[in-house]
Amino acid sequence: MTKTRSRKALYIGLPLALAVALGSAAGGYLYWKQNAGYPRKIVEQARDLHEHMLSFDGHITVPLSFGTHDREADKDGPYQFDLVKAGKGRLSGAALTILAWPEMWNGPNAPHKPTAGFVDEARHQQQVRYQIISNLVRDFPNQVGIAYTPDDFRRLNGEGKFAVFISLLNAYPLGDDLSQLDLWARRGMRMFGFSYIGNNDWADSSRPMPFFNDSADALGGLAPIGEQAVARLNDLGVIIDVSQMSTLALEDVARLSRAPIVASHSAPRGLLDIRRNLGDHEMKLIKDSGGLIQVVGFSGYLKRPAKPVLDKLEALRARFDLGPLNDLNYALMPGDPAIAIWSEQRFGEYASSLYGILEEDPKATLKTYVDAIDYTVKKVGIDHVGISSDFNEGGGLQGWKDVSEIRNVTAELLTRGYSETDIAKLWAGNFLRVWGQVQQAARPVATTTR
Repeated sequence: MTKTRSRKALYIGLPLALAVALGSAAGGYLYWKQNAGYPRKIVEQARDLHEHMLSFDGHITVPLSFGTHDREADKDGPYQFDLVKAGKGRLSGAALTILAWPEMWNGPNAPHKPTAGFVDEARHQQQVRYQIISNLVRDFPNQVGIAYTPDDFRRLNGEGKFAVFISLLNAYPLGDDLSQLDLWARRGMRMFGFSYIGNNDWADSSRPMPFFNDSADALGGLAPIGEQAVARLNDLGVIIDVSQMSTLALEDVARLSRAPIVASHSAPRGLLDIRRNLGDHEMKLIKDSGGLIQVVGFSGYLKRPAKPVLDKLEALRARFDLGPLNDLNYALMPGDPAIAIWSEQRFGEYASSLYGILEEDPKATLKTYVDAIDYTVKKVGIDHVGISSDFNEGGGLQGWKDVSEIRNVTAELLTRGYSETDIAKLWAGNFLRVWGQVQQAARPVATTTR
């Protein structure tokens, strides 16, 4: 290990092309080979495949403190993504997601219900995350670039640079201002997701939040502004991300969109029956649009909590008078309807305890993850499936803890008999095709001055 660390020190901070070469040939490859747990032949095949194959992670959240002291992009820091880890893993690019959702927490024990100023605060969060991406490209021009088109993605890879694809998640910060979509498209946004936890004025979420007085299917799918947004996003050539939407909202998008749609970070409900996951019917709608399901490496969407964790959750629910856990959806978030009448203090105590218990649950394995890929491929076909991690927002598995370990995913796929051609489709080929089709369906739109 001493030799591995000293070699790692040699390539931290170098241009990505050189970092990749040194990382895969020296410390990065040796470390991976020693810890992957796959036969040598599979390890070498996965390594060689990633030397010439494009790879794309469909959903990584940008932390608000990314790029600050001890969290610099060119250092092997505490987050699951940075340029060093990307070089070690041979990741070509990723959807760096600008998430804004301030209405629940302001500190670990201080939940808030939305107020008039929360849209402004949410937009501030968006701006901070956008500035982080802008700074990343400004500070490391020899290592990183923004991909505005699929051809940009390929060109950046050819130049030895990491390709940043800008994604925006949650319509809540946009209020009722549809022109914000034009603004963000000019800034480089190429994928937009309507929903996160809780309903908003554009669409129903798959995870309504009773504490905010949400109820399931309150809008019956998309609101009128959400329907207008579908057409606007199609015109702008921006991918519509249907992850996190309610079934009715997803059905509305599939009905209205003239371009393929994408679930950027979802798992199949057929293997774990929770509303956050996609049912077979929803997956078929995505396939029929020509779109893509990027299966997510989020443990809570791939397996049931272990029995000791479930026992603790039952005890917690009894302490808060919620009754037995008969709905697995309520194991993963504070979603019981009775929570609507709770005080902020009571909700904060319950939510903090709930998420603390869930942190104790052992992560799902790569085998469980690739089971989910197998299921999705069987339902919709290899051409409509991709890969995403949800890193920095709860993603991570045994064997795939950060972007440096993406070759383990490939190794597991190889053991299942996937061809190198199909693996290349899963990692980037399918996404680049869909992205191109969305841009081809765009129509010129009038620019705005806002």
